[in-house]
Amino acid sequence: MARRLFKNKKKNQKEQAIHENNENFSRNLKKDLSENLNDIRTMLDSPNDLVIREFHINEHACAIVYIEGLSDTTTIEENVLKNLEVIERKDQLAEEENSNLLALIHEELISITGIQNVDTMDELSLSLLSGGSVFLLDGVDRVLLLDTKKWESRSIEEPVSESLIRGPREGFVENLRTNMVMIRRQLRDPNLHFKTHEIGRRSKKKLVVAYISGIIHPDILKEVNRRLEAIDTDDAPESGFIEQWIEDSFLSPFPQIENSERPDKAASALTQGKFAIILDGTPFVLIAPATIGGTFQSPEDYYERWLIGTLLRGLRYLAAFLTMFLPALYIALVSYHQGMIPSQLAFSIAATRQGVPFPAFIEALLMATTMELLREAGARLPKTIGQTIGIVGGLVIGEAAVSAGIVSPVMVIVVALTAVASFTIPQYSVAISFRLIRFGFMLAAAFLGLYGIILAYIMVNIHIVNLKSFGVPYSAPFAPTFFKDWNDLLLRVPVPMLNRRPKYLQPEDNKAGDREGKQV
Repeated sequence: MARRLFKNKKKNQKEQAIHENNENFSRNLKKDLSENLNDIRTMLDSPNDLVIREFHINEHACAIVYIEGLSDTTTIEENVLKNLEVIERKDQLAEEENSNLLALIHEELISITGIQNVDTMDELSLSLLSGGSVFLLDGVDRVLLLDTKKWESRSIEEPVSESLIRGPREGFVENLRTNMVMIRRQLRDPNLHFKTHEIGRRSKKKLVVAYISGIIHPDILKEVNRRLEAIDTDDAPESGFIEQWIEDSFLSPFPQIENSERPDKAASALTQGKFAIILDGTPFVLIAPATIGGTFQSPEDYYERWLIGTLLRGLRYLAAFLTMFLPALYIALVSYHQGMIPSQLAFSIAATRQGVPFPAFIEALLMATTMELLREAGARLPKTIGQTIGIVGGLVIGEAAVSAGIVSPVMVIVVALTAVASFTIPQYSVAISFRLIRFGFMLAAAFLGLYGIILAYIMVNIHIVNLKSFGVPYSAPFAPTFFKDWNDLLLRVPVPMLNRRPKYLQPEDNKAGDREGKQV
C-alpha cells in the first residue's frame, strides 16, 4: 500500500513538472531583458553551444541569441550586428520609445529577408532550436526572430537504393528545402504546391505534402492531410514512421506507400495525380497512392526505347513469380507430384537427393534462411566487405552443404535462382514483401502440394483486391479493370501514346499531352 502511494506521488510530481514546463514554454515574454535571457538559459539548461551577445544601441540594452552550429554566424555579423553598430541617426534613436525602436530596427536596420515579430517563449524556442537567431530589446515584451539557419548537410549524390544505368544522377538529401528545390527544378509548374505540417510534439519537424493542383483528386489530398494532422508522436526520425502512421492496413505485408530517393520519380508521380510527402531529416520521399502494378515500374523504363522498357518490365514480372513460387513448386513436385516431372529430370533429382536426411520442405527452409542471413549480413557490413561476404559466403556454405549431404545440388540452384530474381524488383520494400510471402507458399506446398499453392495464391489475391491506398484499389488497374491504363502496365508502349493519366487515380485533368499518339 505504501509503495503504491509512493509511486502515485512520484507520478503526480512528474506530471506536474511536465505541466509547469509546458506552461513556461507557452507563456508570454517579459519586458525585462535580463529576465528573458535567464528564462532562455533555464529552458535550455545553459548549454555550451548557446551564444548570447549583449550590446547597447545608444542607451537601449539589447541582445542577439543563437545556437552555435545551427545558425550562420557570418549572416548575423554582416547583416545584423554591423547594421546595428553603425547607425547614422543616433540622436533620433535615443529619443525613440522602445516599442517604436523595435519596429524601426525590424523595418530599416536588419537586412535579412525572413523576420518575425512574436511575443511567446514557445515561438522563440522553436525558432532558436531550428537554427534561427533572436533579437531582444530591453523594455519590450516582443522579440524578432531572424532566419539565419545554416548547418552542415550532405551534398547531392547519386541515390544508393535506386541506381540506374541511364537517368539523372542526383538524389534527395536530408535537407527539406533542398529536396523541395529539386522537385521545383523538375516541375516548373505554378500549380505545384507544398502544404506544410508540423510533426512531433518534441521534435516539431517540418513535413511537406507536394501535389499539383488541377491534377490530383481533391478527396485524395483531403484524406492525406487529415491523416497527417491526426499523427500524435514525440518524434518522427524517418519517413518510415510517417508511412506506418498513415497507411491503410498495417497488417498487410504489401507496402501501400512507395518511397524513393529520386526527384525525377517523385516529379513523374506528381504529374500522374499522386502526392509526395517530404520529411525534414531524411532523403526518402513517400509517394502515394500506390498500386501493385506500380511496384514493377522503374524510371529507366521510360528513359530507354519502348521495346527495351517492355522487356525489362516483363523480366521483373517473371522474377517476382520465381521469387514467390519457385521453392514452393520444388517442394510440391518433389514431395507430392513426382509424376509431373519429366522422367530424366526426376531420375536426376532422385539421385542427387539420395542420402539427404531432410524432407524437401526442411531442406528448402534451411537454405532459404541461410540465404536471408547472408543477404542481411552483406547489407549491414561495410560496402567493401559486404559484397565479398555475400558472394564467398554463399559459395562456401552451398558447396559445403552439398558435400556434407545436408541438401541436394538442385535445392542450391533453386534457392540461388530465387535470390537473384528477388534483386531485380526495383523497390526494396516490395522485394522484402515477396520474400516474406515465399515462406507462406513453401508451408502451403509442404502440407497440400500444388493444391496448397493454389489456395495460398487465391488468398493473396483476395487480400490484394481488398487492399486500398488512400481510397485507390491496390489491385488497379487489374481489378477494377481499366483497360486504357494497361498500355503502361504489362507493356510500356511508345512515349507518344502515353497521353492519358491513369484513370484509376481519377485526376481532374486526365489529358497528359496535346497529341493523340501522332508521330512527329
